[in-house]
Amino acid sequence: MITVEHLTKYYGRHLAVNDISFTINDNEILGFLGPNGAGKSTTMNMITGYLPMTKGTVNICGEDISKNPVRAKKNIGYLPEIPPVYPDMKVNEYLKFCAELKKIPVSQRKEQIESAIERLKLQDVSKRLIKNLSKGYKQRVGFAQALLGNPKFLILDEPTVGLDPEQVAEVRNIIRDLKKDHSVIFSSHILSEVSAVCDRVVIINKGEIKAVDTIENLEKQVNQSPVINLKAKTSAYTADVVIGAVDGVEKILEKSESDGIASVRFSVSGKDVSEVQNSVISALVSKNIQILETYTEKPDLEEVFMKLVNQPSKRNTLREMVEEMQAKTPDPENSDKNKEDN
Repeated sequence: MITVEHLTKYYGRHLAVNDISFTINDNEILGFLGPNGAGKSTTMNMITGYLPMTKGTVNICGEDISKNPVRAKKNIGYLPEIPPVYPDMKVNEYLKFCAELKKIPVSQRKEQIESAIERLKLQDVSKRLIKNLSKGYKQRVGFAQALLGNPKFLILDEPTVGLDPEQVAEVRNIIRDLKKDHSVIFSSHILSEVSAVCDRVVIINKGEIKAVDTIENLEKQVNQSPVINLKAKTSAYTADVVIGAVDGVEKILEKSESDGIASVRFSVSGKDVSEVQNSVISALVSKNIQILETYTEKPDLEEVFMKLVNQPSKRNTLREMVEEMQAKTPDPENSDKNKEDN
């Protein structure tokens, strides 16, 4: 398990990550989701030990990465947003070099390199110079180096950025397959990618965590009043009257009629949505009204995301407001103030 507690990062006076805490469980795929500049990359760089934290702790399999960085990092495979490859090396040379850097025992290097090449489908390019590879293959090479050493946790920063749809699908399948032996945390601002593979998500905005939960639970929070859509062979007025009289129907949200077919959209309150849906169907059938279609709307991750990231910031004390104003003032004494998290 990775435990992140009260993680905070300042660049000069600019607060990039504000007191965030969450865990990464064993054999879990955790999506780290947020808009550009939200603090995703800064957080992941601190978790991997690449960037020092201002405050907080990161504990990896019982090892504090600040106090015992070498032992903690043995449990991590990291793929930054820009793969750390050497363009003038061949693929197999580069992976051998990475295996040496990770101090993988000589007796295990060949097996691990061959396994990574096979898993990432790099056999056909293993003897080619990295600079001659496509972006997709360079991404795979970076992915392969992250697997070397068989780390318990894989941390992937925007692993599908810039890839074509076929390559994205391949990376998605690789991540799913990795769950058998690893835990995976990957950052993204592409909601469909997170929805497709993640067990849980962390949503971050302006350096603050807005939610940590399963996608299903987050969708339930947004969908406080479930909505049902229905089409039937009748007038919109008749459908409105019959449906509106059913116990549990909160409000008729929309209604329209075309060629003798009524479309009605209504919200449900106070009862199980399936129970209300069945009651509506029974009421319409009892009036000899033919039902053509009915379904319950399900909010997608985009709706959840937009609602959460548009929540007002918690940094609203007078002192914090002053700090934010000061952060906008150029400070020549801090050379790293202009670093940005993408």
